[in-house]
Amino acid sequence: MIERRREVARRWARPTMPETAPAPSLDSILAAARLIAPVLMPTPLLPARADALGALRLKPENLQRTGSFKIRGAYHKLSRSLEDARARGVVAYSSGNHGQAVACAASLLGCRATVVMPEGGVVEKRRGVEAYGGRVVLCQGGSDERRRIAEDMAHEEGLVLVPPYDDLDVITGQASVGLEIAQEFPAVRQVLVPVGGGGLLGGSALALKALVPGVRVIGVEPQGANDLWLSFARGEHVALAQVDTAADGLRTQSVGDLNYPILRQWVDDVVTVTEDEILSAVEALLWREKLLVEPSGAVAYAAFAAGKVSQDLPSAAVLSGGNIARDYLLRVVG
Repeated sequence: MIERRREVARRWARPTMPETAPAPSLDSILAAARLIAPVLMPTPLLPARADALGALRLKPENLQRTGSFKIRGAYHKLSRSLEDARARGVVAYSSGNHGQAVACAASLLGCRATVVMPEGGVVEKRRGVEAYGGRVVLCQGGSDERRRIAEDMAHEEGLVLVPPYDDLDVITGQASVGLEIAQEFPAVRQVLVPVGGGGLLGGSALALKALVPGVRVIGVEPQGANDLWLSFARGEHVALAQVDTAADGLRTQSVGDLNYPILRQWVDDVVTVTEDEILSAVEALLWREKLLVEPSGAVAYAAFAAGKVSQDLPSAAVLSGGNIARDYLLRVVG
């Protein structure tokens, strides 16, 4: 099965991107890592406890400040536009984790933050935004509608827009995850990364490819939100009309316009996981690994555990967040 997927991946024939395609340099990633280091929680790689997953190490960004990797990009973005952000205030659109990160970063840097979030989203994430001092504006519709409303607010109210992934400063901040994996685990040969909008995956791939020769970087999506898998398969940037997954942080309808060419050039493969595989991963991470991880954060572990990738290579899986919805957690422990 794995060999068949590799053959499919080879036939996808990623095009060579023009040198002018915007992407963070290694120097800019190193500079971003130094800038954001004082506000981060350390998340060292942990060996998987499960015997069957002996080749796997876990990058527990669920233990990061605000409960996800998102503080990296948000703090870097606000720091790089601090004068405007303090004077005008900032606005973000988010299913939850980016919103919490922006609200936290704004609080640390002395800015006012507004976050556009979905009605019917994870209540705990909305409360997290409010706990960090952010103002929440609820809206109906998907990620595209949230983006449109935030862009309108930025234009009408003069706010600084802080995108969740389609922004070079955000991508550069998220790249510090891949940088840390490369620095701590230079023998790594395969890194699995969740992908929603593509900032974490694209940034991490840039850092890893620059520092670890021969490493394979693999994006992981839910089957119900498989826009990047389809994009790779079709050789064009695909946007989904709708998505259907419990992994609310990965419910983006397409990866970002800036992210897509980075992903096409630097990501080796994309695999998908089912909702049952995601649930099993959340359960295994809680009971075996003693880590509370939300569905979005568990997809990389799910792909490895389900045999969607090689289980023989020295590997790392990014656990991107731990802000789990209460009702989903009750399914796990009930």
